[in-house]
Amino acid sequence: MKAFIYVNLKPSVLDPQGKAIHHSALSLGFDGIADIRQGKFFKLEFAENVTEDSARDLAERLANEMLSNPVIEDYKVQIINE
Repeated sequence: MKAFIYVNLKPSVLDPQGKAIHHSALSLGFDGIADIRQGKFFKLEFAENVTEDSARDLAERLANEMLSNPVIEDYKVQIINE
């Protein structure tokens, strides 16, 4: 079982790196892109004996307490049961 954690700046927080990437993309001819915001991606792999509920709880706690800054960032957890 795996968890994917996506961390992004909240919409109200300025994203200078995303703005720089957006500007570069437009100057390279990538037309039609209205905005780019950068973020972080984490992939967790769980031990065989971890249940889906435990995996979700662990991933949510890790995302909230360690991988994101809840003041300026949002996160999304996706559990993949393979």
